[in-house]
Amino acid sequence: MLSHAALNASLNATSALLLSAGYVMIRRRRVLAHKSCMGLAFLSSTAFLVSYVTYHARVGSVGFHGQGWIRPIYFTLLASHTILAAAIVPLAVITLSRALREQFDRHKRIARWTLPLWLYVSITGVVIYFLLYHVYAAPHA
Repeated sequence: MLSHAALNASLNATSALLLSAGYVMIRRRRVLAHKSCMGLAFLSSTAFLVSYVTYHARVGSVGFHGQGWIRPIYFTLLASHTILAAAIVPLAVITLSRALREQFDRHKRIARWTLPLWLYVSITGVVIYFLLYHVYAAPHA
């Protein structure tokens, strides 16, 4: 069975893959495929957010056990991920709402910012998961 943290990482990875596929689809002018990928990416990210909040409301924060040179790298990655994750929520909502209202010029202008930031948040979420739960996991008692 998938752990809650692994589920969250899987949802982040799914979002990243769907965002990438959506970008490829719009570049190929496959608008319906683009809409589908982006809608599913939004749903995947929404499911992640609900799952993440539920998990951490129950468990609290999880300490990072890495030592030495990796600590400042991890916390820099975590800080940038956290700040941009907070920013991506309104950006994604605005980007999606402009597309749904068929304001495609305005949608395209903000999507140029939203896509790379959203991809960064999704990918770094997976990296943080692996560092926290696999590479530098707490030693078992």
